[in-house]
Amino acid sequence: MSIGLRGWSKSSRHLVSKMAEEISSSAAATTTAATSKRRTQWLRWKPTSTDHIIAAEKRLLSLVKTPYEQERVNIGSGPPGSKIRWFRSASNESRFINTVTFDGKEGTPTLVMVHGYGASQGFFFRNFDALANHFKVIAIDQLGWGGSSRPDFTCKSTEETEAWFIDSFEEWRKAKNLSNFILLGHSFGGYVAAKYALKHPEHVQHLILVGPAGFTSETEHKSEWLTRFRATWKGAILNHLWESNFTPQKLVRKKGWEGKGDDGVWQWRSQSERVGGLGPWGPDLVRKYTSARFGSYSDESVLNEDESRLLTDYVYHTLAAKGSGELCLKYIFSFGAFARKPLLHCASEWKVPTTFIYGVQDWMNYQGAQEARKHMNVPCEIIRVPQAGHFVFIDNPSAFHSATFYACRKFLSPDQDSNTLPEDGPAAYPDGPSAYANGLAAYLDGHAAYV
Repeated sequence: MSIGLRGWSKSSRHLVSKMAEEISSSAAATTTAATSKRRTQWLRWKPTSTDHIIAAEKRLLSLVKTPYEQERVNIGSGPPGSKIRWFRSASNESRFINTVTFDGKEGTPTLVMVHGYGASQGFFFRNFDALANHFKVIAIDQLGWGGSSRPDFTCKSTEETEAWFIDSFEEWRKAKNLSNFILLGHSFGGYVAAKYALKHPEHVQHLILVGPAGFTSETEHKSEWLTRFRATWKGAILNHLWESNFTPQKLVRKKGWEGKGDDGVWQWRSQSERVGGLGPWGPDLVRKYTSARFGSYSDESVLNEDESRLLTDYVYHTLAAKGSGELCLKYIFSFGAFARKPLLHCASEWKVPTTFIYGVQDWMNYQGAQEARKHMNVPCEIIRVPQAGHFVFIDNPSAFHSATFYACRKFLSPDQDSNTLPEDGPAAYPDGPSAYANGLAAYLDGHAAYV
């Protein structure tokens, strides 16, 4: 799940309607699973754990040709000297951030990539090769997601929840001894990246927000449709589930039957191996989700068989693991996915030059960025990529890469070999990256709409 926050009349209505459909279909699926239980004793649970996630990540990244290093970076048990325990729960156990690093050529800028809600760094698998030709690429799993530590989520406010992600990222930055990097965040990761740059602008050279969440609040977008929807049974159920912090992952995680053992008794998986309210139907549900959701905006971007199989396996394990970071949902967003502390209210405080990248078919409305730009006192660009939706980097990777290179043109060496650009790159930039500074018209004709 990724979260859109702008344009209630269109995008938010679509989001809530889709949520209602998913709840209804999931309930039907769960009923079907229970009814069929006795007829499908051969079906078995598929266990998961951090080790399973890392193994699935390794399988997915086998599609990437560029060598990389995977590590779990120790961020300690909390900020030094702080008594706040929001990412160390009730223990002093050290926490780790799962990190993959693709070393670029010497002297290339560092690009740190942050995934969105319900995702993890492996979602960028289609981008690592192209980006590593121009950057030292570092991608992380945010605390509580992917292969990173999953502490008990004990936050009780928006402030604590934001600190969970911002402070853990800052401890990771310190552990990696990083500074002066380009920070890219997608969807909720864009929200976190923006909030981090507001608090620690001295470390961020440039901010790239890809379909970012969290720009507007419900009070700024009063909707008669939302009021009417809340009065319906579907709206009442969804609102209750939202305020109860029900997450989509819970549909794939709830403990259930495994099958009959040798003694004829139904067995149950342990807490660490449980995988789903939909039980053995979980993997198939995830497969259908990935096939329908990713790379469906053009024939060229459709996931091939290996990509679909490995991404499905990876997504399944990341969703089925212990719930942690996902529980941020109700504290960051109100029902309808409106930000409780919208980025628009902070626009005048922006200190880092920013580029927004949206897919043209993204249900995240780019007008939120347009409104924020009016209040910013730093350079700001908005780029829309064709044949792409919310996961623009999967849907149209070549155009996404070109948009990223354009955003970072001042950091890229002008003497880089133009042959290292993606296939579509040279057509838009016949003179190579040195043309970025003067090639806006060619860029627009070749790839995207510049807003």
